[in-house]
Order: sequence, then C-alpha cells, then structure tokens
Amino acid sequence: MKKIINKLLVNHSLIYKLFLYIATITLVVYLFPKGGQFKYEFQKGKPWEYENYYAPFDFAIQKTEDEIALEKEQIRASSKQFYEYNEDIALQVKNTINSKVEEALINEGIDEEEKNRLRNLVSQIINNVYEYGYLEVTTDVKDEFPVITLRRGNKSQEIAINKLFKTSQILNFINSKIGNQPFSQEENIILNIIYEELKPNVKFDTEFTERVLQENLNKISYTKGLVSENERIIFKGDIVQGENLIILNSLKSEFESQVWSKSSYNWIVFGYTILVALAFSMLLLFLRKYRSEIFENNTKVTFIFFNVVLIVLLITLIVKYDAKYIYIAPIVILPLVLKAFFDARLGLFTHVLTVLLLGFIVPNSFEFIFLQIIAGIVTILTISELHKRANLFISVAQITFVYFIAYFAFSIIQEGNAHNLDIDKFLYFTINGGATLFVLPLIYIFEKLFSLVSDESLKELSNTNSSLLRELSEKAPGTFQHSLQVANLAEACAIEINANSMLVRTGALYHDIGKMMNPMYFTENQSTNVNPHNELTPRDSAQIIINHIIKGVELAKKNRIPDRIIDFIRTHHGTSLVYYFYKTEEALIGAVPDKKHFQYPGPIPFSKETAILMMCDSVEAASKSIKEPTAQAFDILVEKIVNKQMEEGQFMNADITFKELQIIKKVLKKKLKNIYHLRIEYPE
Repeated sequence: MKKIINKLLVNHSLIYKLFLYIATITLVVYLFPKGGQFKYEFQKGKPWEYENYYAPFDFAIQKTEDEIALEKEQIRASSKQFYEYNEDIALQVKNTINSKVEEALINEGIDEEEKNRLRNLVSQIINNVYEYGYLEVTTDVKDEFPVITLRRGNKSQEIAINKLFKTSQILNFINSKIGNQPFSQEENIILNIIYEELKPNVKFDTEFTERVLQENLNKISYTKGLVSENERIIFKGDIVQGENLIILNSLKSEFESQVWSKSSYNWIVFGYTILVALAFSMLLLFLRKYRSEIFENNTKVTFIFFNVVLIVLLITLIVKYDAKYIYIAPIVILPLVLKAFFDARLGLFTHVLTVLLLGFIVPNSFEFIFLQIIAGIVTILTISELHKRANLFISVAQITFVYFIAYFAFSIIQEGNAHNLDIDKFLYFTINGGATLFVLPLIYIFEKLFSLVSDESLKELSNTNSSLLRELSEKAPGTFQHSLQVANLAEACAIEINANSMLVRTGALYHDIGKMMNPMYFTENQSTNVNPHNELTPRDSAQIIINHIIKGVELAKKNRIPDRIIDFIRTHHGTSLVYYFYKTEEALIGAVPDKKHFQYPGPIPFSKETAILMMCDSVEAASKSIKEPTAQAFDILVEKIVNKQMEEGQFMNADITFKELQIIKKVLKKKLKNIYHLRIEYPE
C-alpha cells in the first residue's frame, strides 16, 4: 500500500494531466451536437465531386429561409385586424346624453314641436356615431389596413375602417347634422352636451389580432415536396445550385435532426470521443516535444485546455441560439491570449486544432474553418507587442479586413456574382473585431486567475523604480549598470529577429539580482583594489560566483517574480564554466580540474529570448576587459564568444536559427562600437 501511495505521489503531475485530459474530452463531447453527420461536403456553385447520389430514405424538401420569410411576410400583410365594439359604453353614453338633453329642454321652456325636433336630432346623431362605433385612437391602430374585422359580442363583420368615427371627425359631423348656422341657443347647448359626453367604444384588439396572426404563422408548412427512397438527387459533376442545393440541404438537415436510437447515439458519442481525444492528444504531444517547460507546469496546461473549452462553449451557445451569428464570436482571442503568455507557434497550433473541432458544430464548416484559420494566421503574424495598444488596434483592423476579403471571395464563388452579398456578415465581422479588443482585460483576468505573466505585466516589471531593481541599484550599482547595458543590447537583438523584446529586456534587468547577496565578489562592484577572492581558493571563488544563480532564483521567488523571468536567471550562463577560476585551479594543481566544481548548473537556454540574453551578457561583460577598444577588437570578441557558446551546445534547445545568430552578432558588434565610440579630444 505504501509503495502505491509513493508511486502516486511521484507521478501526481501525470495523473493530474490524465484527469484533465479525460475531463476536457468529456466536456467537449457533451457540448457537441448528438445528431447524425452528413458524410458528404458540398458548396453552392461548385461541382458534386462524388458518385451519382440517390436518396437513402424518404424525406421532405425543406423550404429555404427566404421562402419562409416571404410566406410569413405575406401572412402578416393579409392578416385580419380585429377591433372590439363595446355595447355597454354606447348604451351608457346614449342614456347620459338623453338625460342631460331632457333636463336642458325643460329649463329652456321651448315649445313641444321644437323639443321633438331636437330629440330626434340627438337620437339620429348618437345612432350614426355608434352604428359602427367611435374609435379609440392609440399607437396600436393599423391605419394601413383599409378593411378590418369588427367584433360585437359573438358576432364579427368586416367593414371599411373609415366607417369608424374618430375624434377629429366628431365635431364636424355634429355641426353638419344640426345644419343652419348660426346655431340657436338651444342647439348650442345640445351640441356641447353631445360633444362632451360622446366616448370611444371601439378599440384595436391587439391580443386577439396577434393570437390569430400566430395561429396563421404556425400553420406554415416548412416543406414543399417529398423525395422518395432511391430517387436520384444529383449526378456526379453537376453544379450544386438551385433545386439540387435545396434538396441536398434538406437531406443534410434530416441527417442532423433524426431521432437516433440508443445504439446509434452511443456510436456517435464514441466517434466524437475518438476525434476529440486525438485533437487533445496532439496538443499534449506538441507541448511535451516542443514546449517541455509548459508541459511540466500543470497550471499552464490547465490554462491552455481551459481556453480551448471556453471557445467551444461560446460557439456552441451561439449555434444553439442562432447559427447565423457565429462570426460575431472573436475566436482569434485564443491565439492572441496564448501568444501573450507563451509564444506564437503554440498559439497558432492550438488555434488550428480548436477550429478543426468547431467544424463539427457549425454549419458550412469548410467556409468557417478556412476563414478562422486565415484570421488566426494573420493574428499571429501582425501582433508583435501586445503592450503597445496601437499594435492591437492595427492588427484587429487587418484581421477584420481579411475576414471581409475571404468572405467576399467565398460569396462570389457560391453565388457566381457579387450581387447577393449578405451585408449582415460584414457587420458581424466588424462586431467580431470590436470584441477582439476585449483581449486586454481578459489577459489581466487570466493573469490573476492562473498566476501567469503577459507583456502588460512585463512592462510593469521592467520599471527600474520597482522595489527589487531599486535595491539592486543600491547594493550592487555596478551590476545594475551592467544589467541596464545588457537589457539595451538584448532588446535591440530581439527586435532584429522578431523575438519578444519586452520579455528579453525584463529578463535582462533581473538576470543578475543574485549578485546583491555578495556584491563585492563581482568585479563590477569592486570600488577599491581589494579583491576578496585573493583570500579564497579557486574552487571556493567559483562556488560563490555560481551561487548567484541559485540565490537569484530564491530572491526572485521570494519577491513573486514570474517564472518567465526566473527562466532568464537560471539559463543566462547555461552549463558553461567559470573559466577564469577553472584555469587558475588548473595552474595551481598542475592538472585538469574536475569540471563539476566550476560548471553552472544550467539549464541551457530553451527559447530565442534566453539565448539572446546569454550572448549579450557574456559579450557585455567581456567588452569591459578590452583595454584599447577598436572595431576589429569588438568583431573578434563577439565572434569568439558566440562561436564558443555554439560549440558548447548552449543553443541546442533554443529554437534559434544560424541566420538569426548571424544577425545577433551583427547587432552586438554595431552596438558595442556605438557604446565605446571615442570622441576627439577637444583643446583646453
């Protein structure tokens, strides 16, 4: 039992990766659609590249979205508008007006004949107004419908909407009925009573109208025919367009929407599991072979897997809501984030694998995969320094432009002309570009969640007023000046070979912080002629020099310096020898000393940036020993140091080319000549 526990403890990192691998596959497969997949890939406007195709079963031909939209529009245009007639209001108004008119007629004391005339006039006006009704005008009233359906209790009748009275018509109608003007006193009283007491009794029945409209819309048939089993659908070489395209799309939809049996469902899930497992296996193999330092760090592996799942989840949610919005999703954020924290090659590799996985989810997968891979490549190639915000805006503009061009090309291939472009797609790509700018706050969030470091953090760390660098300048001023010089050299070299200049500059500033523990044992900090190494054996002196690596790592971890910067501390001497004390020991004992006592612990540089620092550190330190600086002396020095490091295999894991090494040599020679340039001596 104890052996098993020990084995688990020893292999806990691999066990965690296995658990992460299985959990990620399970989650991604769960997010995938579980319907069938049509096994043929086709595009509008392109030839059918397979054999003659016959219907595998009976299925209905689906109407296109345009046909359905047109049918819905026709139903809306012809749908009845229902208005409700309120009998109670009409009766109440009639009783109120009659009552007030009688009261007015009694008070005026006019003769009976005139009273009867006025009563008949009032009755006629009320009957005319409420024959079809007095309309309550609201924002819901649909004036564009000339014929409406008037509901009076359980009865309905279709009438012209202009038969309903409106407020603007009432006064003119009453005046026209009373006739002769100027009105008598009695007629004025009657007119005011009628005008004040008339109330609308007809209103637009929004709820009933909408319910009838929805019932009619629900009756729409989404199919327009039937294809029988074994019926020919398309010949080999036929162009996929028109009716062929509609039938193939219908068949594809039928495959994807079929209700599968338990057995079929399990097979589909099994197939998805294999494919997703292969994709994530490739990612892990890439990390293990080419990014071993990331593979060994479970936090970083988790971060990469988390981002892939996040993108899959985002696209799945969009497809379930409405697949036409898939191009709004800023998928290029994935390579951007991975490039910010790691490197471009890993970012692009992960992006391509993720896009291939998304091909199982999205419609028209070939177009989607092509557009997203091209966009990912442009993202990697155009964004060099994320901490410079202008670079991000320019790159996003370029990515959006590439989306425009690629979609335009696909559209004219499919349609055969440029007249049927979907303008909405260009709007989606623009929104996509805007959403991509969210990468900066997202990077900040990821930094806090996963304790990683990006270019933005490097910018903060490279501030020479930070507490650790200020302490270095106070305790070891010579080392601090050396670090500044190395940082300038390294930054210039990185820019020339398109490496991460901000990263290498920051690493250079911190690479010798371990020297502040024993500053006087390093020549750049010795202000007097007293050398403490004179009191020590060469082996002890070498050990003190070597220990500045170990002490630097400890000090960096204590001050929470990110691992990416600590890598520069660990690797800037690689596995080279403390050569001066090695040769001193050799002369002292008269034999070849054991190299292990004079060799730095390593590891050797494993990136372009760490390799650049090794070269710049060695060259800058050695340049101080040249008594008479000349262009030739610097050329010889740079060639000698860099070639020696190459011969010792210090750059074996650095992924740096011979051409890039030649460029770095050239930059170092030029910079050293500028630094040590001798001015002419001015006369006193």
